[in-house]
Amino acid sequence: MAIEVGSKVTGKVTGITRFGAFVTLPEGETGLVHISEISDDYVRDVNDYLKVNDEVTVKVLSVSGDGKIALSIRQANESSSGRTHRGGSRGGQRQDRRQGFEQIMNRFLKDSEERLAQLRRSEAKRGGRGGRRG
Repeated sequence: MAIEVGSKVTGKVTGITRFGAFVTLPEGETGLVHISEISDDYVRDVNDYLKVNDEVTVKVLSVSGDGKIALSIRQANESSSGRTHRGGSRGGQRQDRRQGFEQIMNRFLKDSEERLAQLRRSEAKRGGRGGRRG
């Protein structure tokens, strides 16, 4: 059975890179799940979501002329849970995105405040901006 675009198959994670994960499919072919196709959430590090030898269900996105196979875990899971990527009811997705955005903003604000505090401490050690003139 040849790999068909749009089909869902189960494969095994065989390698992880900073840009995605390689998955070996039942036929022996290997495809790539790009980091953007791992989860609906922001994925900073693939290792937070996948490990080598994990069994995953993927959707085949494309098969190029040179044999490269593009896969998606995110789209395989969306369809099975009743959520759609385009159209359909998006109320749940909006809520998820809003929460995700708020988490990102909270993390940004916390990091920003920490950096400002660190900058202020280092300026105090050096004697502030420009020091006193007398």
